[in-house]
Amino acid sequence: MLIRPALLGALAGAFLGIGAVSAQEKTTLLESRESLYNNIYVYQRPPYVIMTFGHNKQLYTESVLDTGDDRVLPVPYTRFMTLSLIYAKNVNSILEIGFGGGRVAWYLHRFLPNVSITSVELDPAVLALSRKYFGIRDETNFILEARDGRLFLSQSKDKYDIILIDAYRGPFVPFHLMTKEFYQIVKDHLADGGVVVQNVDPDTMLFDSAVKTIGAVLPQIELYKTNDTSDDNLVTVAYDGAPRKAEDLATAASERDKAYGLRYQLAGMLAGRKRIDINDTQTISAKANVMTDDFAPVDTLKSIEQHNRKLP
Repeated sequence: MLIRPALLGALAGAFLGIGAVSAQEKTTLLESRESLYNNIYVYQRPPYVIMTFGHNKQLYTESVLDTGDDRVLPVPYTRFMTLSLIYAKNVNSILEIGFGGGRVAWYLHRFLPNVSITSVELDPAVLALSRKYFGIRDETNFILEARDGRLFLSQSKDKYDIILIDAYRGPFVPFHLMTKEFYQIVKDHLADGGVVVQNVDPDTMLFDSAVKTIGAVLPQIELYKTNDTSDDNLVTVAYDGAPRKAEDLATAASERDKAYGLRYQLAGMLAGRKRIDINDTQTISAKANVMTDDFAPVDTLKSIEQHNRKLP
């Protein structure tokens, strides 16, 4: 998860959009941990617990838990990640790449307990802290894997109705999770009628290239913006086959809202839908390039672990 950097004293206001912070509210550091991949800090500002990663002397929010209700998604864009439910032909299996504190995966698990959900998180320390502070438990149909997402898919034969991608280290996505070859692996692991939903930072200079790269593999791309001043992230929905009609999506949203009883209704989020044509230079820069691996696949596999490690 990436929202934006901020000073610690502004965490609640800048990241959560929960209003002014009173003098009585205190931010407490619950735990800090330096892992092979991240500098992790877990803070408490009641009623929230916040996981952040430190990068270049700034803090980047990775996950926010409302300790009073684990079905609340305080960060707006995470609600839009659940729109994957209306695009998928079936909803029997979900894969998430990039877990953090696990708010989206756990939210889906709470409302869809009979759906198999697998979350892959690179950093074992992040999984340990999510269990300790974010209410994550090992349960039937909820599987956690401490592995690199690309390596996991490369070595798996399973297919999924929904693949969620939300893997950030501080302000950036690891490059091997942004290339045409990666998205081809993702596509190969989609079940019939499957969909890929990804959190994308629109402020990065690579945004146009990222969208163009996704479109080189999955031709149908739609964007959703939260329209929340505290959350500028975009959620991309990508899939193969014919474009989905607005009326069909509205019907699917209504049906699945009724079936699952979700906290955040899918139908209410459809207004933010915007279809993207990667060849439209008014939307995507003509200078944007499709990103590809820089080396042969065998070298890619050998280099992923090295590239994942944080810089000294």
